[in-house]
Amino acid sequence: MLKKIGFVGLGTVGVHMAANLAKSDYQLTVFDQDANAMAELAKLGVKVGESPMATAKGQDLVIVIVPESKYLVFGENGVLEGIDPGTILVDMGTHCLETIERMAEEAKARRVMFLEAPVWGSKEHAANGLLTILAGGDEALLGRCREPFSYFGLNIIHIGKIGDATRMKLIVNLLQAEMMQSLSEGLVFGEKMGFKPDKILEVLDSGGVASPLFHSKGRSIARGDFSRNLALKYVDSQMRRVLEMADKLGLDLPAAKTVSEIYDQAVKDGRGEEDFSAIVKLLRK
Repeated sequence: MLKKIGFVGLGTVGVHMAANLAKSDYQLTVFDQDANAMAELAKLGVKVGESPMATAKGQDLVIVIVPESKYLVFGENGVLEGIDPGTILVDMGTHCLETIERMAEEAKARRVMFLEAPVWGSKEHAANGLLTILAGGDEALLGRCREPFSYFGLNIIHIGKIGDATRMKLIVNLLQAEMMQSLSEGLVFGEKMGFKPDKILEVLDSGGVASPLFHSKGRSIARGDFSRNLALKYVDSQMRRVLEMADKLGLDLPAAKTVSEIYDQAVKDGRGEEDFSAIVKLLRK
């Protein structure tokens, strides 16, 4: 039975996941490079770890959700240096396949059980326990983790073997990025023809192209609210991974190439820290 959980990574989504876990009966220890984020969790009665290594030591389950550029699993003071044999290690970030495969290999060498489980959703989904969790690895092992995952995830889907969840997340990332670009173009096109965004969205909500993303992000755009739920810079990096995988498969994705260039330009324009809906600003120039 899982009782003690280490949680590494208190970013835009991770901090809300950990806060929801803090409402449970689990003994939770957290770590992040941001001292302010750890201080906020400490107010909820959560133990703060001194390092990724210390946070992983003595736990039944260790969850990691950090950007690949800030990886805290490998190397000195990393999670793998502290984690005990028999512990379950779950990576819930979105990474390249090489990183996931390396982590799985090192976990196996240390007799650590490993799941990849990238999450899908915004900080609002995380705060309300509505994330989707895509899991790759042993299904029985996932079964042991479903109860703690339920504190921040609504949909927990077993995809297949290690690596399959990361591949599936590429599909999600591709469609999400392209849908945001389509929504942005539709709104700007409509505005130029004299329609108010709210009227455009009312029509979109009524028919076959209706979607939760169009509904929520369309209204945020209409309000001029680009506060970060999913950082544009992360969508940009995810689209690069999509194109890298397509290239390996010998597949041409013309729309993906165009959309990737738009996100890349938005980052170059200094909008990387804004919500990914801020790509509409490029069209409004």
